[in-house]
Amino acid sequence: MFIDESFTTTESRNHVSLVLKVARAYYQENKTQSQIAKDIGYSHATISRMLKEARELGIVHITIGHPLEHLRSLEDALKHKFHLTHVRVAEVPRGETPEHIVPRCAAALFSETCVPNSLITVSNGYAVAATVREVPTCDWPKSNVAQMIGTLNPGNPMIDSSDVCRMLAQRLGGTFTILPVPMILSSSNIANAMRKEPQIATALALGGGADVAIVGVGAATKQRLGHIFDGYMDQRTIQEIQNQNVVGHICGHLIDADGNHIHTELCDRTISIDFQRLRRMPLVIGVSWGAPKLKAIRACLVGKLINALVTDRATAEALLEV
Repeated sequence: MFIDESFTTTESRNHVSLVLKVARAYYQENKTQSQIAKDIGYSHATISRMLKEARELGIVHITIGHPLEHLRSLEDALKHKFHLTHVRVAEVPRGETPEHIVPRCAAALFSETCVPNSLITVSNGYAVAATVREVPTCDWPKSNVAQMIGTLNPGNPMIDSSDVCRMLAQRLGGTFTILPVPMILSSSNIANAMRKEPQIATALALGGGADVAIVGVGAATKQRLGHIFDGYMDQRTIQEIQNQNVVGHICGHLIDADGNHIHTELCDRTISIDFQRLRRMPLVIGVSWGAPKLKAIRACLVGKLINALVTDRATAEALLEV
């Protein structure tokens, strides 16, 4: 039947109204074609033609998709751009925050990629602690969790690496190895001496030789390096860092925009696994999100300091634009 697409005639308007009625009955009211044919007095074949016509006229738009499809496309794009092994992008529902959703995704990725006899190492901070809390209880008595960075200043309210280490070992049902030394010591001489202590040297070696690491990413600004350095920074150190274009830090190591290690006087006093060890670990899961950390996350990616990223959609989209 010819349809007047200007819909100026009564016949064309009535026909389109009928097609609309049929389309609504089929797609919105979930009626069968036979039921619709009986209701309006047309044959089953005519109803079938009307439904086809509804699509051709643009009355019905069929869209096949799911939010996961976009997340998967972001994950694939990030893998390709930064040559990553794993990417998990979290969709944060309305009313929720990344602080609850991203760690849940990170814990799922960890559980899917880790094996019962793994040697695991963890850093400190909120993202890592929140991830560990979401790890399901396992029976992995042969697993070991090693602390990769010294303990925080006693007045620092953040979750310490030693606590995270114990927590993860308890959830996995395995053992743990702590690093009983402050993250930053008062002088490089004391730090060097502490690194040679057998218990500390063993813990650092275990952390550096881990199969899997869970780490956070910290951002650096002109005013501060991040919460884990609270209590250790003075004006001279801050000025030195500002002069060297530090954009962030990972496991206590300062980095520039390309992920290169920035050596400062602070580094000589910091107790953490060797910087280059990060690049040699089979799996380093970086858990981080948010616009303030964008430069630091990108630096870790281009510098090959992490090979698995867990973040939220907004951060993923921003990383693909920079």
